[in-house]
Amino acid sequence: MSELIYIANVSLDGYIEDSHGNFDWAAPSDEVFAFITDLVRSAGTYLYGRRMYETMAVWETDPAVAAQSELMSDFAHVWQAANKVVYSTTLHEVSTANTQLERNFDPNAIRGLKASAAKDLAVGGPNLAAHAFRAGLVDELQLLICPVFVGAGKSSLPRDTRADLELLDERRFGNGVVYVRYRVGS
Repeated sequence: MSELIYIANVSLDGYIEDSHGNFDWAAPSDEVFAFITDLVRSAGTYLYGRRMYETMAVWETDPAVAAQSELMSDFAHVWQAANKVVYSTTLHEVSTANTQLERNFDPNAIRGLKASAAKDLAVGGPNLAAHAFRAGLVDELQLLICPVFVGAGKSSLPRDTRADLELLDERRFGNGVVYVRYRVGS
C-alpha cells in the first residue's frame, strides 16, 4: 500500500506564504533544491489544489525554467513524469500531461488510489492537505522549515485538526533550513 505524504516549505512560525501571498523567503539553496527533488522523486502521483497546480505547472509549460540549471532540469523531469490530480471547481482544463482534473475531493477515492498505486502519493498545498488530514489520509508529514518567521499568512497545517507525530528523520542544511519527517498517528 502506498503512503500519502504532505511535503511543504514553511516559515518557523508555520506559514507557507506571508500575509501578502509571498513565499520568496522559501527559495531553496542548491543543496536544499536537490534534496527536495529526491523527496518528490519517490512519489508517482501528486495531488494538488488549483493554486498549487498553477504554481507548479511551469515545470512543464515553461521550458526556460528547466533550462536554468541541471538541478532545475532534473526537477522538471521528475515532475513531468509523475501523474497529477488537480482538485478544483473553478479550473476549466489542465495544461500539463499526465494530469487529471477532479471537481471534488473524495476520501474514498484517495483510499483506493493509495491501495492500488505502485508508488507513494504526495499532497501539495495546505488547503488540499487539510482535507486529507481531516479524513485521516496523511501518513507522513515532511517539512522544510526556513529560518524566518513571517507573523501571519497561509498556515501550512489545518488549525482545526490534531495529529500526534512520531519523528522519523531530521536534517540541517548550510543555509539554516531544517528538514523534519514525521509519521502521522491517529
